[in-house]
Amino acid sequence: MPAPPPPSTPPITISIVSHGQLALVRPLLEQLDRFCRSSTAKVVLTLNIPEPDVLAGLEWGFAVERIENPSPKGFGANHNQAFERCDTPWFLVLNPDIRLDGDVLAPLMAQAAPDAGLLTPRILEPSRSTPEQHRAIITPLEILTRRKPGYVRPAVPDWIPGLFMLFRSQAYRQIGGFDERFFMYGEDFDICARTRLAGWKLQVGEDLLARHEAQRASRSSRKHLYWHVTSLLKVWTSGAFWRYLRARSRRA
Repeated sequence: MPAPPPPSTPPITISIVSHGQLALVRPLLEQLDRFCRSSTAKVVLTLNIPEPDVLAGLEWGFAVERIENPSPKGFGANHNQAFERCDTPWFLVLNPDIRLDGDVLAPLMAQAAPDAGLLTPRILEPSRSTPEQHRAIITPLEILTRRKPGYVRPAVPDWIPGLFMLFRSQAYRQIGGFDERFFMYGEDFDICARTRLAGWKLQVGEDLLARHEAQRASRSSRKHLYWHVTSLLKVWTSGAFWRYLRARSRRA
């Protein structure tokens, strides 16, 4: 009697970075285990700073590989480091404060167009009844007008925030991952622009939803506000920004 075929390997490696946030990571791991176990090959969990181990002794239906940084790294550097441990066709960058009420990973991959290099569900922010609106190219004018009456959001996003980014590993590898010149903020727009410039599409699962327990540190911390402002300046002086702006203008 022939032996049964071996079980298929789950297709996603997930990268989560904790900045003293393991208490936030724990419910996320539980939700991934409950809803997305069949899609999750492993989670690469990076501890960017030392913290009490509230996960000690816990197990899930997938491997959790830990990286403990001897000194803190930036957002992109941490996820690039995690990608070195990725041998699956998909690589998911996930914030510790994302929450799931069902499986979004399997349906997101099922919807993926062949040329979609970066995917995300719709994101529901705290105290909101509708998902976050799609985002336009970040420019000084866009920042000044986005909260004024008459501002029109794009029907298709020009970029997606870095809290839930499902990459084809092929696309992530092709563009070299995140630009590590960005310590925090701005790297999500930059990687979206470079993904598009490399010929890949961004795709949103319009019927899929994840919740974000937002921290909004840049509004309460001078350090985070500094990172936010300096990152915007790096975006606006980068070659990728101007190439993407010109390509976007030609498509319009």
